[in-house]
Amino acid sequence: MKTIFINRYFHPDHSATSQLLTDLATHLAAHGREVHVIASRQLYDDPTAMLASRETHEGIHVHRVWTTRFGRTNLVGRAFDYATFYVSAARRLLSLAAAGDIIVAKTDPPLISAVAAWVARRHGALLVNWLQDVFPDVAQRLGVRALAGPMGHIAGVLRDYSIRTASANVVLGERMARRVAQAGKEGTPVPHVIENWADGISIRAVPHESNPLRRLWDLEGRFVVGYSGNMGRAHEFGSILDACSELRSDKQVMFLFIGAGRQRGWIEAEATRRGLKNIVFRPYQSREALASSLSVADVHLVTLRPALEGLIVPSKFCGIAAAGRPTLFIGDRDGEIARAIIGAECGLVVESGDAPGLAAAIRRLRDDPETVAGMGVRARAHFEARHDRSSALAKWGRLLDSLAPQDPERRP
Repeated sequence: MKTIFINRYFHPDHSATSQLLTDLATHLAAHGREVHVIASRQLYDDPTAMLASRETHEGIHVHRVWTTRFGRTNLVGRAFDYATFYVSAARRLLSLAAAGDIIVAKTDPPLISAVAAWVARRHGALLVNWLQDVFPDVAQRLGVRALAGPMGHIAGVLRDYSIRTASANVVLGERMARRVAQAGKEGTPVPHVIENWADGISIRAVPHESNPLRRLWDLEGRFVVGYSGNMGRAHEFGSILDACSELRSDKQVMFLFIGAGRQRGWIEAEATRRGLKNIVFRPYQSREALASSLSVADVHLVTLRPALEGLIVPSKFCGIAAAGRPTLFIGDRDGEIARAIIGAECGLVVESGDAPGLAAAIRRLRDDPETVAGMGVRARAHFEARHDRSSALAKWGRLLDSLAPQDPERRP
């Protein structure tokens, strides 16, 4: 009996979905399961990469299939990358899956779950959907015109079919659980909420005085407002740039953007156009450097467009909390992250578009280091209670055991 994961990215890729998948697959393999991963040969930020087509990583059998390599810079090229991955992944899955196997489909590319559902039904395998977002709803709410008409309807039908016929659907929060239950309609398995996680052992608070990146990036003595991770279309940066403009004369406050994504080029161009000298840009940091890079900031920004609540849950909040840093969330006050922050008292929430409110919140925290420290302690406590890797992996182990019971000595 095999557990087969499908996702476009896997180790050594550093994207969030890749790291989560690597954690889970490694954990399962270490506890005696036969684990396979079907992925592309690309890296998230390097479509020209040509990773090995076959390898074994910590007991995991990795199958990297051929795709086009246009990358994420435009929707047409990305569509070709998706299409070729569907075909190549389907062929590999057809040859790999057998009756009783568990196929775990993530959501990159969108609707790979429909391919997995077809293969699972053909071979008598079990399907588990691991939803990081709800497609095509996300694309439609972001204004992707190709999915506004018949194509969007077809995508929705395929998505609903894969959700309805799965043995289990795993989602990231309660609002997403309600949305998925509605999407699958009658007969849909009750979604399992397993929140994303971070490694609480390797990611901990690094004091400013011993953080090498604070010195290397010339941020000593500054109140640093950080953004770390994907700068994609789901996130709203206009409010952040307006707050940067309002705080441009404050020599103590510095904004730090770490990562990449579709909007990074626009953010950099807009900062240059406005003449903003209080923003520093850095590339993605290695996983080994996350404790230091996340601890550089005094407070972190997380943003999500309100229309996407229930469809996406930003995973960057987990690492921020693990590093013992407060979060400033820009978005819906009733959203998943906002409610967690308010409930745990580990940050502040600002409505999307409220740049003056964001600037005021930053000034408040800049002037009250005791409050910032207390929020950081509560953030770490919330992380240990809700987002620690060991707890999440144990939930996954119990779920997979419930679908295909194993010998007790092999259960994680």
